[in-house]
Amino acid sequence: MTSGRNFRRLAILFAGAALALTGCDSSTDGDLTPTAGSSASKTLAPDVPTGYDPCTDIPQPVLDSENLRSKDKQDSNASGGVKWRGCAWIQTDGYAPVITTTNITVDMVRDKKFADTHEYTINGRRAISTRQVEEHPEGVCTINVEMKGGSLEFFLSNPPSRKNTGALDTCTLARTLAEKVVPTMPVTA
Repeated sequence: MTSGRNFRRLAILFAGAALALTGCDSSTDGDLTPTAGSSASKTLAPDVPTGYDPCTDIPQPVLDSENLRSKDKQDSNASGGVKWRGCAWIQTDGYAPVITTTNITVDMVRDKKFADTHEYTINGRRAISTRQVEEHPEGVCTINVEMKGGSLEFFLSNPPSRKNTGALDTCTLARTLAEKVVPTMPVTA
């Protein structure tokens, strides 16, 4: 169990650092500033969206349907004011998701032009899937689903060595999970 937690923590820190380093445009003094022609959705909110807490609001039947166990709090901050608040789970011999609310918007993710980017809609909300970890593009997928003031982020780690899911496409697994979770969000979130 300890090695699984350490893996998840390292994965989150790595992904957070990668997004923070490539994140929002900044001025020379490091303050976040919108680029010419950007909209409010590209301006970083001071905090994560409210109205949905993935640690407490994802119904247990949804977690059970994916055999997700061992909930672990995963809050983190990155430079420039980027924040994540949520939890991680693990599927025995399968993938490990971290589901967080973040002040990173779908538009911000799109503007980074990460590898294997796909945009679609989940339960009436804009969503984007990307492969942000260059060292493990097939084993890690991130999906951001639009919320007011940011997004609900699904960071899925699925090493090929995992007996139950390692041979499956990580972004397909992430989308399946997101399609189960997102309908549980209130329309006001």
